Amino acid sequence: MVSSSSGAQVLVASNRGPVSYALGADGTLTSRRGGGGLVSGLSAIGSDAGAVWVCAALGDGDREAARRAAAGDGLLDSADTGGQQVRMLDIPPEVFADAYNGIANSVLWFVHHLLYQTPLEPAFDADFRAQWAAYEAYNAAFADALAEAAAPGAAVLVQDYHLTLVPGLLRERRPDLRIGHFSHTPWAPPDYFRLLPDDVAAEVLRGILGGDRAAFLTRRWAEAFAECCAVVLGAEVARDGDAGLRVTYEGRTTRLGVHGLGADADFLRDRSRQPDVDDRLADLREQIGTDEDGAPRRTIVRVDRTELSKNIVRGLHAYRRLLTDRPEWRGRVVHIAFAYPSRQDLAVYREYTEEVSRVAGEINDEFGTDGWLPVVLHVKDDFARSLAAYRLADVALVNPIRDGMNLVAKEVPVVSEAGCALVLSREAGACAELADDALVVNPYDIEATAGALHEALTMPQDERADRSKRLAMAATALPPARWFLDQLAALSA
Repeated sequence: MVSSSSGAQVLVASNRGPVSYALGADGTLTSRRGGGGLVSGLSAIGSDAGAVWVCAALGDGDREAARRAAAGDGLLDSADTGGQQVRMLDIPPEVFADAYNGIANSVLWFVHHLLYQTPLEPAFDADFRAQWAAYEAYNAAFADALAEAAAPGAAVLVQDYHLTLVPGLLRERRPDLRIGHFSHTPWAPPDYFRLLPDDVAAEVLRGILGGDRAAFLTRRWAEAFAECCAVVLGAEVARDGDAGLRVTYEGRTTRLGVHGLGADADFLRDRSRQPDVDDRLADLREQIGTDEDGAPRRTIVRVDRTELSKNIVRGLHAYRRLLTDRPEWRGRVVHIAFAYPSRQDLAVYREYTEEVSRVAGEINDEFGTDGWLPVVLHVKDDFARSLAAYRLADVALVNPIRDGMNLVAKEVPVVSEAGCALVLSREAGACAELADDALVVNPYDIEATAGALHEALTMPQDERADRSKRLAMAATALPPARWFLDQLAALSA
């Protein structure tokens, strides 16, 4: 099956697209554009490249927009997408739910982030098999759409754990294409990856190996993937010197690459100085207040989704330990914790969000006074408020259990006005780039994290500023547009 020469030369596939829609009671659609590395990357190659972005409809508004597009040329209104060509797939809601919530977020995410309580879970039963069939159907829908939209020899960049089967399925449909897959998450080591049923583990690996390239955020994750291929599939793994790894399986070779996504410095610095951010900064400063000597209180800032791997609860316990062991900080420091609800349609995430609020409340009840609130917790997503917190951060706490990269660790040093100290988990992918100037912690060690918070708060201002400058330089070394274009160039080489 080969498309006509009028197809796209560059295609991107991801679960979430660059635009979302809300459906009004009167049937009107309101669009909202998103950002991120893929948006920057597609913009960087220019509109004359004829790139097409294939994504899934996530809600009722998206599905209605997809249906209206299908009545025409299949593409969303370019006025809604910033001029990009976007095809949104109207996958049946029950198939999407089982694939997205049942498999992608409740199985593959848990495996790669090592989140299972193994005495109790996972248990792969008949319900799992039904959900896995939906995941296969969901991936097949993407493969069909890409095969139809691609010009001969086109480059296709498939994104993340939602779409691990697409490269292999697309290879069957269109062997002429150049296909790459990028993993934005960590990759589990073989012993943990093999929690998956043997056939499913093999199918995931074979799916990604259907591509010409498989790329990761750090070399650690690429090495783990290669080891899984060797252990689970018996594939041959070879090293190309400093260039990376290659995996050969059933007569095909897939090259592995590493592309560490950086922060978009120009965007962050410009956006963080806008009037709405100034307003939120003033509000936060009023909330934080001053100590008994009239000096502004110090701030420990974290900004995360209430996602299980982000380790927010242990971070709060470490802050409680700091106030317990170092009473000199009582009344002099405030922990600004922005914990934005994530995946609230899953019970375990709702429970985790409730636990974050409960622990923050306990700390405020135990230590708070009439003039001092130890934890300022916000659970409503507000990007301008996050940027305001970045600007006033003395310390940034980023302590995930496991994280593919973690852009917050890279963004705070770029925006911080006076320079911030970074307390960073050794299990964040960003640690590979930022460890020299961060205070690196074991994310499970509450005592050590409390000690690192104290060290960060007492760090001399000139050292803190110098470290922050070096962190910002490392964090912006590979901006999103370059990250995308490097992958495209490597796939074309």
